[in-house]
Amino acid sequence: MTTDGRMLVGVDGCKAGWIAVHRHPDAAPSVSVFPGFAALLAALPASATIAVDMPIGLPDSSQKGGRGPEALVRPLLGGRQSSVFSIPSRAALYAEIDDFTTVEAWYEAHRRSSEVAKASSDPPRGVSIQAFGIFSKIREIDSLLIARPDLRGRVFESHPEVAFCRLNGGKAMALPKKVKGAINPAGMEERKALLCRHGYEKSFLDQPPPKGAAADDFLDAAAMMLIAGRIASGEARPHPDPPLTDRFGIPVAIWA
Repeated sequence: MTTDGRMLVGVDGCKAGWIAVHRHPDAAPSVSVFPGFAALLAALPASATIAVDMPIGLPDSSQKGGRGPEALVRPLLGGRQSSVFSIPSRAALYAEIDDFTTVEAWYEAHRRSSEVAKASSDPPRGVSIQAFGIFSKIREIDSLLIARPDLRGRVFESHPEVAFCRLNGGKAMALPKKVKGAINPAGMEERKALLCRHGYEKSFLDQPPPKGAAADDFLDAAAMMLIAGRIASGEARPHPDPPLTDRFGIPVAIWA
C-alpha cells in the first residue's frame, strides 16, 4: 500500500473541538486536539489526507433515509445501524447559528430548527437531539469547503462503524461502544483488537484520551486515520460510487 508520502489524519468531533490521530509515513501515530477545524487544517501539511466523522455535503431537501449515503451504509451495519442518523436540509442546519447560553435557549433553537427541517423534507421529518448537537460542527466544515474548493480533494467524510465494518472484512462490530450513554468496555476492546490488527500498538490505544475528548472519540479518530490511508492509496470506496454533489459542488459520500 502506498500513500505517496502523505500525512494521514483521522478526525472526530469532541467536547473540546476536534480530536485528530495523525501519522507521517514510516512514523508512529500521534494524537492532538484542536479547538476548530480551521486550526486543525492550519497545523497540517497541505498534502495531508483527512478522513472525518462528520457529514459533508448538505441537501436542499431531505428525503426518507437521509442524503443517500446513509441509506446505503445502514444495511451493512446490522445492530450498529442506529449510529448512522439522517442529515436534514442545509436550511435546517443554518436555521439557528447562535451560541446558546441556557439549556432553555438550546431546546428552543432545536424546536425551531426542527420546524425548518419538517418544511424541507418529504415526508416531513424533524431533527433528532443527537443530530442537532453536532450542527455547529457540520457548519464549521461546510463553510470551509464552500470557501475553499481545494479542500474537497483532501477532506473526506467517513463514519466509524462503517470504517470498523470495512476493516473487519465487511462484518459489523458485534458489540456497541456505548450502552445507555456509558462506555461499554467490551465494545471498546473489540474495536481496539481490530485496530491493532491494522497496525496500531495496543499501548497507543490504551492511553487516556487528551483533555476534552472521550475514549470513544479517540478510537473513532484512530479508525478514521486508517480510512484516510485507504483513501490515499486508492483502496477506499465511496457510498454512493460515484459520489453525489450538493449545490455547491461538494461531494456527498461516506468513504471506507
